[in-house]
Amino acid sequence: MSELNKIALKILSNGKGILATDESNGTMTKRLESVNVPSSPENRLLFRETLFTASGMKDFIGGVILYDETINQTSSSKHTIPELVSKSGVVPGIKVDTGAKILAGSHEEKITEGLDGLRERLKNYYKLGARFTKWRGVYNISDKYPSKLSLHSNAHALARYSALVQECGMVPIVEPEVLMDGDHSAETCFHKTSEVIKKCFEELMVNKVDLSGMILKPNMILAGNTSNKKISSDEVAKLTLKCLKENVPTDVPGIAFLSGGQTEVEAAENLNLINKYNDTNFIMTYSYGRALQQSALKFWSKDINDIKGTQNVFTHRAKMCSLASKGKWTIEIENK
Repeated sequence: MSELNKIALKILSNGKGILATDESNGTMTKRLESVNVPSSPENRLLFRETLFTASGMKDFIGGVILYDETINQTSSSKHTIPELVSKSGVVPGIKVDTGAKILAGSHEEKITEGLDGLRERLKNYYKLGARFTKWRGVYNISDKYPSKLSLHSNAHALARYSALVQECGMVPIVEPEVLMDGDHSAETCFHKTSEVIKKCFEELMVNKVDLSGMILKPNMILAGNTSNKKISSDEVAKLTLKCLKENVPTDVPGIAFLSGGQTEVEAAENLNLINKYNDTNFIMTYSYGRALQQSALKFWSKDINDIKGTQNVFTHRAKMCSLASKGKWTIEIENK
């Protein structure tokens, strides 16, 4: 077992998943302003530190994805944020892409940037305590998209990123997100997501990435957010599993789904059914942002000094996701 494989398994095993707190300052500002809390470095840190010191961290969270601002901050207990996270037995990680920009040659689509200077940045993040990283490629769905250009460009970037990350002794999360924006059917999502994942693994192999030392972070197979052809959670689970079984090499230790616009309960219910039907050796767990934080953020915004109350809300949410990652979630437990 390689060192990278050990890190990946530490993040994903035992009903644990990933807390994604890697929102850019712009995104975090929108989230805080939506609940009438001013967005300052202090408030962004206060909310995140509240989650990082919750009791649920050690039981239900295996890894935390940090943002550049956060990984360089110091907590109220005078620990660095990676030290604070590690105290709960959680692996600190870092988002290393610099965002999605318009793709030259296909202006309706995006390419993720951040490869320039990445090797040096990774060395610095490793020194700060990060042991895994994240890079997100985004793909539109329509009759024309994703184009061959988008499929190739984003897969190539994800693979080059992954090779550099492993060279630096860290685990890459490979996140090819087929967006749920649109009126497409779940069947269309299935075919487009299959294309995307297949191309990603072709490029990962060309770039000699150790598949046993990475984590895949895909979308679930869903109908578009404006589609009138929504499918049941049962069908979501079966189609998602079919897509992954057909396109993900068995060397990959685990799959941590993004929530991609699902509500907290939808994200738990769909993950739960995926695990009920999971007949593979892949660990199937969560790497959620809003679907782990939204209720806690709403509660916290009423009184940002009510740390304990906010932590209780977050711990409940994390526990629900953990149960779902074992196929043991029910709506009755959810509503207790």
